[in-house]
Order: sequence, then structure tokens, then C-alpha cells
Amino acid sequence: MSKHNGGQTVTRFAPSPTGFLHAGNYRTAVFAYLYARHTHGTFILRIEDTDKKRSEKQYEENILETLDWLGLEPDAVHHQSEWVNEHEIILHDFVEKGIAYISKEKNPEGEEKEIIRFKNPNKPITFTDIVRGEITTDTTELGDFVIAKSFTEPVFHLANVADDALQGVTHVIRGEDHISNTPRQILIYEAMGAYLPQYVHLPLVLAPDRSKLSKRKGARALLEYRDLGYLPEGILNYLATLGWHPGTDEELFTKEQLVERFDLAQVQKSGAIYDEVKLRWFNREHTLRLSPEKFKERAESFFSDTLRDTLTKTDKMDALMPMLRERIETFGDIAHMEEAGEFEYFVREPHYETKNLLWKKEPDMEAAKAKLEQVSKLLENVSETNWNMDTVKNALWDYAEAEGKGNVLWPLRYALTGQEKSPDPFTVAGILGKDETEKRITTAVELLSKG
Repeated sequence: MSKHNGGQTVTRFAPSPTGFLHAGNYRTAVFAYLYARHTHGTFILRIEDTDKKRSEKQYEENILETLDWLGLEPDAVHHQSEWVNEHEIILHDFVEKGIAYISKEKNPEGEEKEIIRFKNPNKPITFTDIVRGEITTDTTELGDFVIAKSFTEPVFHLANVADDALQGVTHVIRGEDHISNTPRQILIYEAMGAYLPQYVHLPLVLAPDRSKLSKRKGARALLEYRDLGYLPEGILNYLATLGWHPGTDEELFTKEQLVERFDLAQVQKSGAIYDEVKLRWFNREHTLRLSPEKFKERAESFFSDTLRDTLTKTDKMDALMPMLRERIETFGDIAHMEEAGEFEYFVREPHYETKNLLWKKEPDMEAAKAKLEQVSKLLENVSETNWNMDTVKNALWDYAEAEGKGNVLWPLRYALTGQEKSPDPFTVAGILGKDETEKRITTAVELLSKG
């Protein structure tokens, strides 16, 4: 009845397509995948779609798309509904052998229905969990439990065990909330004469208030992070750290490094807090690892079409990239920056009140004008072909330090951006280019001259 695989590791991820899954669900897939790859085994995706009323194609497609995005490619894909004949054979065999029996009972609507119950042998069950160690349960208190609504409608315990056995699953990796299901399932394994798998019950992924992570607690469907500009590399790295510790202070891993390092012996018992701030940190670190070409390719897709076209036509897009790499945590931050008008001064000359050019510690128009005129003279020495953030800074830094950085850099930044908050004026000037920078300084000097 059970498939024996000759020692090769087989893990599985067995979601139900009854809703969009969140990070807590996919953390199980990550661990099952990493362990299978680490041991050169097989990773199975099994869509548990026998709940016909609640299962929907869109949820199944979302599961497949999410695994593909994360890079968790399965070696085989099964649908539980394809195995109903095998389930029926097992149920008939159980009833014929007296392992299970048909019971006529009233459903919640008061209708009498036939269901199939497993005849509990009422004995202690002991199993060794790779994370939790030895666990013993007296199954007497479980009674004769339901394993099917009919011969063609097995419930979770029967179908799950039958599929794992028939598909040769060697390691059942799942959340610790399934520990209570294990004794029933071991009884079914024994009744089938099947090889028992190794059980690995993972610590739960918890919301910040230490309750179980759920959509009610704000957990997102995982592909939402893709739309928000997160990298799959960052998500994968973060999910792998939720309940697993490499034994060192290292936190950042590529997928290949995770496969090499992952060890079930390093899975922790305590619950893991899902922290969006920490997730953003992981994402930023992986964003910084992207090549300039990859970074630009991803970044450009988060600009509006109009702004992207304008920045490209004015040769400012390439110049923006170093600033963006320094500032963003997710590529979605670019869209937020555009909404807040943070790119406006790169494509349009700013308008502002003359008084805003004055630094609070030197509120003197003549002094501000003199500073900007000297800045303009110093920048004349920087060639257009060699114009960038560093050359602008090198040209102005000594002067700014001698006169007071705020006295020099505040009017310069305001002249270039018209904003109280913006990147430093060297960065802005590097992006604007020599001609536009000089033009905006000239405009500011003229305003200060008028008083």
C-alpha cells in the first residue's frame, strides 16, 4: 500500500486552494523545499482540492504563481482529487477488515447520513518529532473518529495520510498546530501497513502581538509583496529565518546558500514573530546586491509612464539610480516618492518664496546671494563631461566648511529643489546636470537681488 523510496528524501507542500495564502503558510513550503534540495531529494506540491465547495481555480493559480516567484520549483505536482479512486479502495478495505465501520448519524441539518468512522484501538501512540522530540498521546480520548463522509468523500485525516503514503513522503513538515492530528494519522498509517514518515512540526509564525499570524492580523497574500516592489530573494531569505537559525550571526543568504546550509536540527521550538520592519531590511539588503542593470530594470517599472518617459528623454534616469539605490527599501518606495512629488524638481524648475533661500542662522539676503554667486564660480571649474555628485561635492566642500555648511548648502539646495527636505544638493546637482544647475542658481541669485 505504501511506496518505499529506498532512502531518498521526499517532502511535500500540501495547501488547500480555498483562499490566498500568507507568509506563515509559505514558510512551510520554504522549509520543505530547502530540506528536499539540501538532501538531494524530491519536493512535491500537492493541491488538496477535495473540498469542492470552497476550492477555486484562482487560488490554485495563485499558489503556483507564488511558488514560481519564490523559486520553489516542485519536482511533481499532484491534485488530491486525482487520487479519489485510491482513497475509495482504502476505505472499502478498512470496512471489510473491520478497521473502520459505517455509522448512520444525523448531520447538523437533522438529516440521517452514513459516515465512516475509524475503529480506534485505544492505545498510546508515541512518535519522535525532529523538532519537539518524543511525544506520547493516549488515543482513547479520541474515540472512533470520522475518516470519510462516504466512500468517495474522505476527510482530511484519511486523504492526507493516504496521499503521503502513496506518494512516498518521508518527511511531513508542517506547523505545530498539526501535532494533535498526528496520533490519528499514525493509527491510519499502521492500519494501511504503510511506512511512517518523520514528523517535523515547525514553530508557528506569530503576529507582533504573539497571536497566530492570519489575514485578520494583517498578513498579506504573498504576491502582494511582489506588487509592492519586494524581491523574491529578500522574501525567501526572511521566511527561511522564521524558526530556523544557522548557528552563526549570519542572516543574509542567497537561495543556493540556504540550500547548502539548511538543517532541520537547527529548527527552533519557539514561535517566530513576523516583523514587516525586519522584512524590509532583508529586502533592502538584497536590493543592494542587484547589479546596476538589474536595479535599473526593476526601478523603471515603478515610475509612472509619463515620468519615466520624461526622465529618460532628459537623460536623468541613469543619474537617478545611485540616489534611489541609497534611499529605497522596496521598489514600491519609488511610486510613493513620485506621489509625494519627490521627483518633481528633477523635471520642472521649482517655484518658491525668496525668503525660503535664507538659512535660519544667516537670514541675510545679501549674504545668501554672495554664497550662491561663489558656488556658481566654483562650479564653473567642473567640466560638463566630468559632472557628477562627487565632482560637485569636491568643488564645493572646502568652501562650505569654511563659510558654514548650512550657510552655503541650504540656499543651494533650495535653489535646486524648492523643498525643505530633499537629497543633498550634490546629489541633486549631479542628477540635474551642469546647465540646469547653473540655471537654477542664476534664478535664485536674481530673486535675492530683487529682495
